[in-house]
Amino acid sequence: MIKYDHYDEAIIGPALVWRDQQQVGVLVYDAEKIREILMRDGMDAEEAREFIEFNIEGGYLGIDTPVLVWPNDEWDGEYE
Repeated sequence: MIKYDHYDEAIIGPALVWRDQQQVGVLVYDAEKIREILMRDGMDAEEAREFIEFNIEGGYLGIDTPVLVWPNDEWDGEYE
Protein backbone atom coordinates (compact mmCIF):
# COMPACT_ATOMS: atom_id res chain seq x y z
CA MET A 1 0.00 0.00 0.00
CA ILE A 2 1.16 3.50 -0.80
CA LYS A 3 1.19 5.88 2.16
CA TYR A 4 1.38 9.66 1.84
CA ASP A 5 4.13 11.23 3.96
CA HIS A 6 3.11 13.69 6.69
CA TYR A 7 -0.60 12.72 6.77
CA ASP A 8 -0.71 9.69 9.08
CA GLU A 9 -3.31 11.26 11.36
CA ALA A 10 -5.66 11.58 8.37
CA ILE A 11 -5.71 7.84 7.65
CA ILE A 12 -9.18 6.38 8.06
CA GLY A 13 -8.11 2.82 7.30
CA PRO A 14 -7.64 0.31 4.49
CA ALA A 15 -10.10 -0.50 1.71
CA LEU A 16 -10.36 -2.93 -1.15
CA VAL A 17 -11.03 -1.31 -4.53
CA TRP A 18 -11.22 -2.59 -8.09
CA ARG A 19 -8.56 -1.20 -10.39
CA ASP A 20 -7.34 -2.60 -13.69
CA GLN A 21 -9.71 -5.56 -13.32
CA GLN A 22 -8.22 -6.64 -10.01
CA GLN A 23 -8.99 -6.01 -6.37
CA VAL A 24 -6.23 -4.15 -4.53
CA GLY A 25 -5.79 -2.88 -0.98
CA VAL A 26 -5.37 0.88 -0.62
CA LEU A 27 -5.32 3.36 2.23
CA VAL A 28 -8.25 5.73 2.69
CA TYR A 29 -7.58 9.28 3.87
CA ASP A 30 -9.87 11.94 5.32
CA ALA A 31 -9.22 14.89 2.99
CA GLU A 32 -10.60 17.34 5.55
CA LYS A 33 -7.97 16.22 8.07
CA ILE A 34 -5.30 16.66 5.41
CA ARG A 35 -6.66 20.18 4.88
CA GLU A 36 -6.35 20.81 8.65
CA ILE A 37 -2.72 19.64 8.57
CA LEU A 38 -1.95 21.94 5.64
CA MET A 39 -3.61 24.84 7.45
CA ARG A 40 -1.49 24.17 10.55
CA ASP A 41 1.50 24.38 8.20
CA GLY A 42 0.45 27.86 7.06
CA MET A 43 -2.06 27.56 4.21
CA ASP A 44 -5.51 29.08 4.38
CA ALA A 45 -8.54 26.81 3.80
CA GLU A 46 -8.87 27.60 0.08
CA GLU A 47 -5.15 27.15 -0.62
CA ALA A 48 -5.21 23.83 1.22
CA ARG A 49 -8.23 22.58 -0.73
CA GLU A 50 -6.65 23.58 -4.04
CA PHE A 51 -3.39 21.88 -3.03
CA ILE A 52 -5.26 18.67 -2.24
CA GLU A 53 -7.29 18.77 -5.45
CA PHE A 54 -4.30 19.44 -7.70
CA ASN A 55 -1.40 17.66 -5.99
CA ILE A 56 -3.05 14.72 -4.25
CA GLU A 57 -6.37 13.95 -5.92
CA GLY A 58 -4.88 14.82 -9.30
CA GLY A 59 -1.94 12.45 -8.89
CA TYR A 60 -2.02 8.82 -9.99
CA LEU A 61 0.61 6.60 -8.40
CA GLY A 62 -0.51 3.34 -9.93
CA ILE A 63 -3.14 0.87 -8.85
CA ASP A 64 -2.11 1.35 -5.19
CA THR A 65 -3.01 5.07 -5.21
CA PRO A 66 -4.77 5.93 -1.94
CA VAL A 67 -8.39 7.10 -1.86
CA LEU A 68 -9.45 10.45 -0.40
CA VAL A 69 -12.89 11.11 1.07
CA TRP A 70 -14.48 14.40 2.10
CA PRO A 71 -16.85 13.17 4.84
CA ASN A 72 -18.32 16.56 5.74
CA ASP A 73 -18.19 18.22 2.33
CA GLU A 74 -21.48 19.72 1.24
CA TRP A 75 -23.00 18.88 -2.11
CA ASP A 76 -24.15 21.70 -4.38
CA GLY A 77 -27.16 19.69 -5.54
CA GLU A 78 -29.68 17.46 -3.90
CA TYR A 79 -29.54 13.70 -3.76
CA GLU A 80 -31.84 12.01 -6.22
